[in-house]
This record gives sequence, structure tokens and C-alpha cells, in this order.
Amino acid sequence: MSEFDLVAMGGTFDIIHKGHLTLLSKAFSISSKVIIGLTSDELAEKRGKKILNNYEKRLEKLTSSIKRNFPNHAFQISKLDNDFGPAVLEENVQALVVSDETGNQGEILNQLRTEKNLSPVKIIMVPMVLAHDGNRISTTRIKNSEIDIEGNLSSID
Repeated sequence: MSEFDLVAMGGTFDIIHKGHLTLLSKAFSISSKVIIGLTSDELAEKRGKKILNNYEKRLEKLTSSIKRNFPNHAFQISKLDNDFGPAVLEENVQALVVSDETGNQGEILNQLRTEKNLSPVKIIMVPMVLAHDGNRISTTRIKNSEIDIEGNLSSID
């Protein structure tokens, strides 16, 4: 039996890497269903992110990655046009899974939920996954060819 019936998490998931899989793994390990907010192209642009893949491509890659890595787990992917999407409005969400980089989002989410007379959610903080050089794995570092999706340092000839 899972600790929670429904948890939420979110991200851009432009290049799915070990850090994303760690967050997803945590979410699926504690809940029978996970709502995943997938950042829209417009929100990514507003945040100054230079994405390689458009929303449809990211949705396709995220869906196939979840089915491959977490078979038989219930999930729903919702387009995020703002910072919280369904996590604010969905009454049954019990927890928010965040990285330690985005942990402050949980406090803001709970303020918004309180304003809407919804109960606060538990914030589940997942430490950032480090690459082999001790720095965090990030899509930016992968795009810059510093590391691969597993956090291995790129070999420069």
C-alpha cells in the first residue's frame, strides 16, 4: 500500500536524465498515482529556457520513458501553463515531489492551496543527483556537452 493516493511533480523534461528519473522514481515509490506537470513551450520561454524539443515531443519522450522505467504505475501528464497547474486545484493531491533546487515551490503551493480552502500538501524533497564531477546533473550541462544523461563526464579529445 502506498503512502499517498495522489502526488504531483513537474518539470520541463527537455532531455530526460538520471535526475528526472530519480524524481519520478521517488514519486512512484510513495504514491499509487502521480500527476506530472509538463511545462508548456510558452512557460519554458517565459522562464528563459532554451528548449530543444517542443511540447509534443517532450510529452512523447516522457510518456515512453515512464512506461519503460515504471511499468504498471498510474500517471497523468498535464500541460503546465503556470508554476503549479493541477497541484493547486486538484483537491486530492496529498504531496508535491520537488528537487532541493525547487523546494521553495512547495511553500508557495501550500499558500495558494490555503487561499482556495484546500488542505496543504506534504513536500517531499529529493536531493539533486550529482554527476561524476560532484556537480549536479542538469539538462543545461548535457546540452553543453559537459556530461551525458547518466552524469558521466564527456571526454574531450
